[in-house]
Amino acid sequence: MEAEQSVLVRVSGQDRPGIIADLLSLLASAGATVSDIEQVVVRDHLTLCVLVTVPTGRDLIKELLLFGWERKIEVDFEVVSAPAKQSIDHHVVTVLGTELSPALLAEATGAIAAAGANIDRIVRLSKYPVWSYEFLIDGGDFPKLQETLVELASQRPIDVAIQPGGLVRRAARLVVLDMDSTLIQNEVIDLLADEAGCGEAVAKLTEQAMTGEVDFTDSLRERVALLAGQPESIIERAKERLVLTRGTRTFTRTLRRLGYRIAVISGGFTQFTDHLAAELDIDHAHANLLEIRDGVITGELLGPVVDRRRKAELLMQIAEAEDVPLAQVVAVGDGANDLDMLAAAGLGIAFNAKPAVNDAADASLRVPFLDAILFLLGVTREEIEAADAS
Repeated sequence: MEAEQSVLVRVSGQDRPGIIADLLSLLASAGATVSDIEQVVVRDHLTLCVLVTVPTGRDLIKELLLFGWERKIEVDFEVVSAPAKQSIDHHVVTVLGTELSPALLAEATGAIAAAGANIDRIVRLSKYPVWSYEFLIDGGDFPKLQETLVELASQRPIDVAIQPGGLVRRAARLVVLDMDSTLIQNEVIDLLADEAGCGEAVAKLTEQAMTGEVDFTDSLRERVALLAGQPESIIERAKERLVLTRGTRTFTRTLRRLGYRIAVISGGFTQFTDHLAAELDIDHAHANLLEIRDGVITGELLGPVVDRRRKAELLMQIAEAEDVPLAQVVAVGDGANDLDMLAAAGLGIAFNAKPAVNDAADASLRVPFLDAILFLLGVTREEIEAADAS
């Protein structure tokens, strides 16, 4: 080589200890400057790329070919132009599904390309309980990308989330969860009504409130009034019927290990949120206070109703108390009562939600596993299992 050149060195073959160390030692002895390194191992097969600047007068190519021959690995190279300044306009696209066929992945990556974005890196996050891949993308028309991927997710059996990359996403955060049909599979007011013998009437009002057809506060007061005169014991019987959403324990346990703070903000009742907070080691719990006198439910609520506006206010109060910027808050919910809370958070996730909530949220998940949210945070299934095993 007669002049200093930038060379992209590609190494591939059976992975084994020492390959990268030996290669870097060779480059160091040749006086080469390393500009970038990328490596991936799939089923023990190594693909390693190193961008180097080769000093004048050194026949590094010959030495690299000898290096590959001695170690029985393939080494090739190409002269490339000097690397451009790296863009900081990164986004992360996460694609999830019970099955992610090549055809579905082709459509997702095609949508990314159609928006003018380039995929810099792909990481498989999980194969269980769902398949998920993370794409680190650079550039492109973000509004077009978002519109195209959301439309694709509405037509195919996949969920797609788009987030800004960078430090905010990787920082420790606050996760705020709705309770009914999110943290648990039940609606607690429906459980109480069932115990009180007025389940059908209350269930209909609950559905209307969650879809936004009726005012939440008026509906809640109407439903609570139907419980008047019931013994306090129906609350304990209802607690015994609570069913956690699949993956809830894994989700909260992993968040704790990662240093996240967790809150539950519910339009339900403190008797249930306090119970779940103790069971799942949740830091903050807020809900409506059901009035009980002499062991009897009065049919009234004490204090302000936790409606959609109040949920957002509580989220902001908790974030301030925990000294977590709103950009680093993740909120998860399913009903119209959660809309303001999802909008206030840096990342609002609709979890098996009503259509209006899906449309308004930053990300939407339709899989029945709460721990799938971890994949949106960039946590891999292998990391979760390794933490559990240790």
